[in-house]
Amino acid sequence: MTTPRTRDRRHLVILTGLSGSGKSTILKTFEDLGFYCVDNLPVGLIRTFADLPIGGEGEISRAALMVDAREGEQIAKLPETVRALRRDGVQAELVFIEASDEALIRRFSETRRPHPLGHDRPVREGLGRERRLMQPIRKLADVVIDTTKFNVHELRQFITRRFETRDQKSMLVSVVSFGYRYGIPADADLVFDVRFLPNPQFVERLRRYSGKDRRVARYIRSFPQTDEFLQRIGGLLVYLIPHYIREGKSYLTIAFGCTGGRHRSVMLAEAMRKILAKHSYSAKVTHRDLTK
Repeated sequence: MTTPRTRDRRHLVILTGLSGSGKSTILKTFEDLGFYCVDNLPVGLIRTFADLPIGGEGEISRAALMVDAREGEQIAKLPETVRALRRDGVQAELVFIEASDEALIRRFSETRRPHPLGHDRPVREGLGRERRLMQPIRKLADVVIDTTKFNVHELRQFITRRFETRDQKSMLVSVVSFGYRYGIPADADLVFDVRFLPNPQFVERLRRYSGKDRRVARYIRSFPQTDEFLQRIGGLLVYLIPHYIREGKSYLTIAFGCTGGRHRSVMLAEAMRKILAKHSYSAKVTHRDLTK
C-alpha cells in the first residue's frame, strides 16, 4: 500500500505535447533553471522515478521529464499516471506544448525530419493522428503553451519567467504600431484605431520626427482624449490579460494603428508598454512601419 507523501517538497514537471512544438528547447531551459531533466522517459518508469530520494544535498527536489509520441500507444497511460502521482502527494505539474499545423509543418520542412508517427506519410497526416492521440492528455494539462509565435529566445524567456519565479502573470505581450495604409498586422489579437487623435503630420515643426520623440509625444498628450484613451485601454488590458492567461494563452499581440504608422501609433505603443510594466506585465514593442 502506498502512503501519501503529505510533505513531499518535490516539484515534478512532466512535459509533453506535439512533435516539433519546441519541447526540447523547453526541457533545456528547465535544465538551465536547475531542474534535473530526463528526455523520453518511458511512461511506465515515471512512478519509479518519482520514488527517488528527495530533500537532501545532491538529491532531487525539482525535476522535469519529457514524454511524447515516441512512446507510441503507451502514451495513453500518461493521464492515469499523473493522477496516481497526485494521489500520492507528489506535486506533479503537467505541461502540454503545441503549435499550429502550419507552424509545425514549416518546422518539419526546415529540419527535413519525418514525423515520428508517419515516416512514410505526409507530415500533416502524422500531426492529425498525434493530435487525436494526445487530446486526453491535453485536457488534463495544468498549463498549455502554444509556441506558434515564439522564436527560440522568446520561448526560453517565457519559460524562465513562468517557472523560475512561479509568476502567474507570465505572458509574452507584443505591442505593435502600424500604419493603416500598409494594412493591419495579420497576427494582431487586439487592434485599436488611433486615427481619431490630432495628427502631428500636419504640424510642420513635428512632421520629420517620430512618435518616439519627446516633442511629438508632448503634442499628442496635450489633448485630453489621449490620456483618457490610455487610461481606458490600459484598464481594459489589465482586466483581460489575467483571463487570457487562465485560459492558457501564452502570448498576446496588441496593435495600435494610425494613418502612416509613424507618429500617433508609435507614441501610444510606447506609452502602453509603460502602463503594462506598472502592472508587472513585460511587453516588447515593435514599430512595424516606422521607417517606411
